[in-house]
Amino acid sequence: MSDLSQLKQALEGLSLKEGLSYMAENYGNVVFSSSFGQEDQVITDAIFKNNLNIKVFTLDTGRLFQETYELMDTTKNKYGKEFETYFPNTAKVEALVKEKGFNSFYFSVENRKECCGIRKIEPLKRALAGAEIWITGLRAEQSENRSDMEIVEWDANNNVIKFNPLIHWTYEEVLAYIKENRVPDSPLHRKGFISIGCAPCTRAIQEGEHPRAGRWWWEASQKECGLHS
Repeated sequence: MSDLSQLKQALEGLSLKEGLSYMAENYGNVVFSSSFGQEDQVITDAIFKNNLNIKVFTLDTGRLFQETYELMDTTKNKYGKEFETYFPNTAKVEALVKEKGFNSFYFSVENRKECCGIRKIEPLKRALAGAEIWITGLRAEQSENRSDMEIVEWDANNNVIKFNPLIHWTYEEVLAYIKENRVPDSPLHRKGFISIGCAPCTRAIQEGEHPRAGRWWWEASQKECGLHS
């Protein structure tokens, strides 16, 4: 089904499990990218416990929190399922560090996007090669950039249909699902880290701050790495 409007219509009113099942049954290569945030853990739970034919993968930038690595192992052990891990190109990381040091991202938006490009964007393109459907854990209320996103979209940068099954979920709904289904999540969420990325680029937020205020907090930007721009 190539018509996005028809696909949206087919997904209308479906539960998370039903929507994921529909994609797995009607498309040949369906993949889900997880950063092990709470939204992603909700989707992982639905995929793994229902044995859906969806490949789960993650991007290891080399700069993640130790708690994220521990959650990876906890998740693998809980469900008894494997996920694929993609790493940055070693030569490109070495060249970046040699030229600009380990923390060049603090000095300009351009430098930060360069680092994201090497550590995230390029590995993502490898992970999405040949995929028909790319499932994400995006929610509309996460940021201004995401507020206009729809449940299914055409991602021209990666030539793939993007499926955002939680796009209209609230954060409270995410937390309720996690509690009800006993889904493992990061202890950092209880320490003020709502949106978690690389360790050097993420801080805890204060009460009343936007959930993504802790990402690249030194910037006045859209708080995006480029994966979903």
